[in-house]
Amino acid sequence: MPSNEHHEWLMNRDWPAVEDAMTHPESDVDLLVRKYKERDEHGRLPHHWMAAKAQTHTHILAFVGVDSIELNYEALTTRDNKGETPIDIARRSGACAEIMGLLSLTPEEAHSYSLDGMEMYRLYAPVSYWNNEMVGWISSRSWADCHKFIDEHDNELVREVLKYDNSTLLLHVAQHSQEYSDSLAFLALRMIHRYPLSLSAEDSEYIETALQWGQLPQFDACNEIQQIVSLDPTHITSTPFPTLLLHSLPAKYNEIYETYNTVCQFLRLTVSPHDNAELGEQSKVDHPDGEHLAMRILYDLNHNMSLGYAIGGQILTFLKPDPS
Repeated sequence: MPSNEHHEWLMNRDWPAVEDAMTHPESDVDLLVRKYKERDEHGRLPHHWMAAKAQTHTHILAFVGVDSIELNYEALTTRDNKGETPIDIARRSGACAEIMGLLSLTPEEAHSYSLDGMEMYRLYAPVSYWNNEMVGWISSRSWADCHKFIDEHDNELVREVLKYDNSTLLLHVAQHSQEYSDSLAFLALRMIHRYPLSLSAEDSEYIETALQWGQLPQFDACNEIQQIVSLDPTHITSTPFPTLLLHSLPAKYNEIYETYNTVCQFLRLTVSPHDNAELGEQSKVDHPDGEHLAMRILYDLNHNMSLGYAIGGQILTFLKPDPS
């Protein structure tokens, strides 16, 4: 039996071609199901070839792996002409750990994940999963959900999600930002701070950046967003996020850094080179924990500058927010 194009793409590790075929708006799901049940002259399904060629992990490969299982759960235990299942081939050929874990599922386990919607994608293709979630939130202008994702996940995952699919998330923001809000602008700043190159990324079909998308009449992004997506990636890389935030959203900056700046101002105004002995005596007075800590810092700053700065620096580091 001759192979189909999915066999060929997977044999050649052309994961993007497979992904495009799977996700194209006009793709025929029934046809895809049939293709992922077709065997080639070696008795192999497309899954067998994926297992044989998956030594190096990529996020697109992870998505293709999950999607291929969704199209044919029984492939997990299907044997080729040599009697090998996809997991047998994956082990023999040294497939990456992510694909090994996916192919180790039983058909029943894989099917149970599908009953929970996108659970298998969340577990085995998390970057693709969260990118898809972000697209949905941006399209519905649910900026709070986007911020929640960034707040609750580690920087590496967030960065990979922003990079996925040629950094098109920023393009989606430009397309759905006709009405300004501080939350929208803050989200755009957080996104470009974490991955500045998204500012120069172009979509694959029309070769346009986020700024160019935002300037199109059918999208007409608000002026504030157009200004943000017109920033230079080099400038973003060399500018601390608090400075970027202060310049673009001063009210948000003050909201976030209010406590930290208040403590800094307190220390600057209170520390004095005079009355060291008196301050030392005051530090022994029975104060509430917060006051005692402040007195202790002040005492050390006056009597032992290096120790005082070390303690004060630790406290300020603890207090200093990281909104990026």
